[in-house]
Amino acid sequence: MSDLKSKSLAELHELAGKAGIEKFRLLRKEELIDRLGNSDGAGDGAEGESDGERGGSGSGSRRRRGDRDRGRRGDRERRGGRDRDRDSEKQDREQPDRETEEADVEPEPELNEVTGVLDVLPRGSGIIRAEGAPAAGIYVSPAQIRRCELRSGDEVSGPVRPARRGERRPSLVRVETVNGEPPVDERAPRFESLTPIAPHRQMPLSGDADDVLARSVDLLAPLAFGQRVLVEAQPRSGRTSFLRSLAKAIARGAGDEAEIIVLLIDERPEEVTAWSREVPEVEIAAAPADLGAHEQVRTAERILAKVKRQAEAGVDVVIIVDSLTRLGNAYGDPGAIKPFFGAGRELEEEGAGSVTVIATALWGSPGDQDVMDAVHTTENSTIRLDAGLAAAGVKPSLDVTACAVSGQESVLDQDQVDAVRRLRAELKDMEPVPAANRMAELIKGTANNEELLKNL
Repeated sequence: MSDLKSKSLAELHELAGKAGIEKFRLLRKEELIDRLGNSDGAGDGAEGESDGERGGSGSGSRRRRGDRDRGRRGDRERRGGRDRDRDSEKQDREQPDRETEEADVEPEPELNEVTGVLDVLPRGSGIIRAEGAPAAGIYVSPAQIRRCELRSGDEVSGPVRPARRGERRPSLVRVETVNGEPPVDERAPRFESLTPIAPHRQMPLSGDADDVLARSVDLLAPLAFGQRVLVEAQPRSGRTSFLRSLAKAIARGAGDEAEIIVLLIDERPEEVTAWSREVPEVEIAAAPADLGAHEQVRTAERILAKVKRQAEAGVDVVIIVDSLTRLGNAYGDPGAIKPFFGAGRELEEEGAGSVTVIATALWGSPGDQDVMDAVHTTENSTIRLDAGLAAAGVKPSLDVTACAVSGQESVLDQDQVDAVRRLRAELKDMEPVPAANRMAELIKGTANNEELLKNL
């Protein structure tokens, strides 16, 4: 019996077919094990026959087994009655062509391979959310989660069987890969237990000579793996255009080194489509405006968990969040956004990656300041977009005098730091529009930023 319990459902089905047990696919696993344990392989086992009834009077006439056999026969007869009732109900619902099938054994249902992000539930089971999967998700058993040490946010792949009668969801048959790799006996330490250090690896952007936006950011707020970049944006300041251009620049410059995810919260559905079509190089995770606040929060938390698992596995992840303000509104608590913005960090341990968070915060409307206050002083880079510049046709609408970065000495060499300081000194006393025009003039007059800095 213990051997049967260790077998998979598919293996039990094969044994039941050989044993001649009728309609074994309608049985739950526990009932199937019990039927197989009481069967000697020569009969169908559904009729509750005892050994004495199958093998003649001699085998059932021993006094020392009489009571035990009678008890077992009674149990089997009761189970057989329940099975026959269940079979009858099933047959009433079966299609006519099923009633005339000649074969007693039905073929195994075809198993589909699925890859999706796991959400571990408080009771120990899990749900995989995957594109093309049912909205209810795919069930993962607690045993699979324990055996493979699965965590929320893991990208899990494996075959899935359809839901059986009485089940709400399809079920994962087995775990084949976790975050693109076969399951291992020992997982990497959890994200929260790894050591954060100051960002020091500069993130390359596209570097095109005429890319004013990328070159401006490289000069005034150079990106580094593990940063927390706060993009302060007024309404109608060109925020979406800026983020798309920045995402393209990162994908073209650091695409081979980093995984890029764009998380859109409470965005218009047509904007989600535009993101997918204009920036196909990045992964788009959307919780658009037609979702309720609870679903928006669930989507955001699922993506945050996924980002942490990737960093544990050694991946440099860049997540662009638009916007923290709308995420705070979905939570109903501006302070709830801190775990998202605060997740940005470079990790010290060998084999670990990093998380770079580039997140927008809206300002200029009532209530926006609460979100700004929640993350203020936790950023190590600030980029400000100005609606006045956008209205004047200045692209990108960067307020070049308000952009700042802390710890740039860890990212740039000393000559570059000195040159950038001279550039800031030249721009700081200008009004926003003349300063932006001067910046664009310097960029367009040089082949790259190295040449620009040498000329200052």
